[in-house]
Amino acid sequence: MNRNFILSGVAAFMAIFTCNAQYAKPTGVSNDDVILHAWCWSFNTIRENLKDIADAGYTIVQTSPAQHCITDTKSDPQGGNQLFGHGYWYYHYQPTDWKIGNQHVGTKADLQALCAEANKYGIKIIIDVLPNHTAIDQSKVEADLDAAVGGHENLYHAAGLTPIRNYNDRLQCTTGEMGGLPDVNTENPDFQAYYMNYVNELLACGVRGFRYDTAKHIGLPSDPLDPRSKQNDFWEVATGRKSVKGVKLALTVEDLFFYGEVLQSRNVKEDEYAQFMGLTASSMGSNLRRDLDKGSWTDRDVVGFSHMAAPERLVTWVESHDTYCNDHESAHLTDAQVRAGWAYLVARQNGTPLFYSRPDGSNGPAKNYWGNNVAGAKGNDEFKAPEVVETNKFRKAMSGLAETVTFENNGAIAQIARGSKGAVIINITNSDQSFKAATTLAKGKYTDKVSGAKVKVKKGVVSGNIAPYGVMVLY
Repeated sequence: MNRNFILSGVAAFMAIFTCNAQYAKPTGVSNDDVILHAWCWSFNTIRENLKDIADAGYTIVQTSPAQHCITDTKSDPQGGNQLFGHGYWYYHYQPTDWKIGNQHVGTKADLQALCAEANKYGIKIIIDVLPNHTAIDQSKVEADLDAAVGGHENLYHAAGLTPIRNYNDRLQCTTGEMGGLPDVNTENPDFQAYYMNYVNELLACGVRGFRYDTAKHIGLPSDPLDPRSKQNDFWEVATGRKSVKGVKLALTVEDLFFYGEVLQSRNVKEDEYAQFMGLTASSMGSNLRRDLDKGSWTDRDVVGFSHMAAPERLVTWVESHDTYCNDHESAHLTDAQVRAGWAYLVARQNGTPLFYSRPDGSNGPAKNYWGNNVAGAKGNDEFKAPEVVETNKFRKAMSGLAETVTFENNGAIAQIARGSKGAVIINITNSDQSFKAATTLAKGKYTDKVSGAKVKVKKGVVSGNIAPYGVMVLY
């Protein structure tokens, strides 16, 4: 989840599913949204690129954290605007106060302008939020935050400065210090009210959803209680089920896209978290990357979502900013491999796919991870590559149609057909492939939206040729 003091991040989705008092499982729901994770782009940079984002088929943009955060450390005394060097991307994940604005994403006025412009394009802006912890250097915590909780000594859990030794122990996991980050007492009503005022200020700016960072480190109602807490009710407050000290979520969850970074591992209560929010399908992402590495769609299970929650509630990805940045676990994947994996996720009927925007100029396979190394700048252009754009558009065109997922050529090719209307065919290998496969596509001649190649469907069989890591979009 984190390396040293580099915080993780990827995931909190609250979503497009229907939420009622019982949070019943949705049935027969198709997910149509597509998320661009504009990682470390400033609010102004996102606003300047909204037309390209909309034209590429994205309906949601996820930003980096917007709250006050550290600007420098003892080892980086002056800070700076680099992703890694003088300034670091993970400074975003070390809050000093829950007020809008920091050196990388911009000001409250910048956020208001972004949301107003995004609304013209029918795009939702969602913010990465992280109430779980503060900056490692507690001297950076601002006076207003300390005052809001009745003094700095009330800000943290009883074990909030004690490192977690066993992540499978729920009390340690939800109340202990993670990677040097002091664990906030998220059950303290004074903190909850202060934090919810921040959330409501974001909503007033036009924000329409949240990703909850390190969500699995915030306790559930069934989890053991911290000695300083009376009840584990943070998620009830955060999702608007209850108010605290007269403060309540300003919009209903039905109006928001809301999901949590609950990375899958032993003793994580996925089913209980799913009662409150959408979740990240981290195991499916791992399986997909293993398939991309092996050059076979059948090396790991990528048909199932490897999750206890209904697939309608899951955020899916090829990679997240954590898998790319922390130990560079996914950075070795080429752009072509990422596009192939993305096409697979977007063509599927369920899950809400998130496209991580790598830094501009970066080349992970060459171990040039940071590229031009400028925080606030636009990432590279892969978010609008033809294969990405056409599969994004395919997803919208196939809304509500049932999927049929098949594999051909000994696992070299995946076909995701949607009813009889369309199909995406993906070559996961580094060699040309000819294919002849059963399909649910209606008979006729099709033109691949990506390459312009002609593909024929006759007597329930689709046939053609596809380039290495090629993506064919047919409808």
